[in-house]
Amino acid sequence: MDKIGERPSLGARATNFNRTAALALLAFAQLIISLDINIVFVALPQIGQGLSFSDQTLQWVVSAYTVFCGGFLLFGGRAADLIGQRRLFITALGLYAASSLVGGLAWEPAIIIAARAVQGIGGAFLFPATLSLVNRLFPEGTARNRALAVWGGAGASGLTIGSLAGGFLTSAFGWPSVFFVNVVLASIAIAAAFFVIPQDPRQTVRRSFDLPGALTVTGGATLLVFALVQGPVFGWNAAPILSAFGLSALLLLAFVIIELQSRDPLMPAKLLSNRMLVASMAITFLYMGTFGALPYFLTVLFQDIHHFTASETGLAFLVPSLAIAVGTQIGERYASRLSARSTLIAGMLAGAAGTAIMVAGAWPESSYAVIVPGLVVVGIGQGIVWTAMWIIASSGVSDSEQGVASGMASTTMNIGNAVGLAVVVGFANAHAGFAKGEVSAGDLASGVRLAFWLCATGGVIATVIAMAVLVPPRQLR
Repeated sequence: MDKIGERPSLGARATNFNRTAALALLAFAQLIISLDINIVFVALPQIGQGLSFSDQTLQWVVSAYTVFCGGFLLFGGRAADLIGQRRLFITALGLYAASSLVGGLAWEPAIIIAARAVQGIGGAFLFPATLSLVNRLFPEGTARNRALAVWGGAGASGLTIGSLAGGFLTSAFGWPSVFFVNVVLASIAIAAAFFVIPQDPRQTVRRSFDLPGALTVTGGATLLVFALVQGPVFGWNAAPILSAFGLSALLLLAFVIIELQSRDPLMPAKLLSNRMLVASMAITFLYMGTFGALPYFLTVLFQDIHHFTASETGLAFLVPSLAIAVGTQIGERYASRLSARSTLIAGMLAGAAGTAIMVAGAWPESSYAVIVPGLVVVGIGQGIVWTAMWIIASSGVSDSEQGVASGMASTTMNIGNAVGLAVVVGFANAHAGFAKGEVSAGDLASGVRLAFWLCATGGVIATVIAMAVLVPPRQLR
């Protein structure tokens, strides 16, 4: 070991370089995932026109990704543990590249929807593989906290770049370009992975994949996300939605029974005794159920009320995305100096306050400048929470189970987003008077303001729950 004051040995410098390069690649992969979210949102109207989508089917360009990504996250997390995080990382990037190529070449709605579904599966494999690699390569404590802040900051940057690139590429080269850019980025990441990501450790114990558990939980989660996403579209009493809820409940019940009897379960029951992991699952659910719904209503505010163009909407999202990136770095600093618990609670309160401040800018006559202070505060709060909640999720989890732990937390995050968005959209639409027919800009703005108040209230409730369920700060250092 090198003494203090001496130059680090060649081996130590190589290790640090490899870790730095690996983190850069993992952050780049997270950027690809988040970039794809906003880049497609901005291009959605042009996709609808180019492929002659109906108003009822266009939303499936987004929903197909959401449903399949949410349904396969736990499967992807466990696969990372069993077949190797590096192998799954490369496989997921390959799925992303191939499906993006098909999406850009799509000639009819069914093709692009199928491509987005496969892309969702790629995202479900890539997210837990990336997160579990960060947690395996960096030891718990300050080093991991910093790595997670870099990883989270790259995700926030991806949202910004996606918004800007979506507007620019769509205007300059047409909507297929927002898919083709993923082909290039994913291909670069695949090539780099062979050089900078360490080989997966050898399995010392032979483990089975628990196929019955994988099939039941994936089917149940996929149907649950489908019902939550499509409920507001089809109507909550529609036969497809009720059937999806019912079949999802049966499959998830079967999953629980299978797991209790399995010798090598997909989701080990001992993980549920990890209080930190369970708390993080509750927090990610609430986080996405509140703050995760805000981009939808900001898009409505910018495009439908203030009549921003696609490029202007992308620029409008620049402020909150940069604020989130700043918040991730603040979250790392305070989580290392104080505790993840106190950092997360502070971030939740800041996010709730920022959301309430945004209400002042949610009027038809309001200028963009009026909403900027709220966007900055809520963005910083979201970034702080994002870093702290993933620190908590990885605490006390062995390297061999980081994948499934990441899958568990990210599954609740995805479902929380679907539940929160469905609930808040339902209340906002009812308040705006959609049931009565045409609504004015003033009515829309009234619904957006209610949504902001509901999300702010949810953030406060999430803060209270976090204070109650998380262990004392000294145990989170």
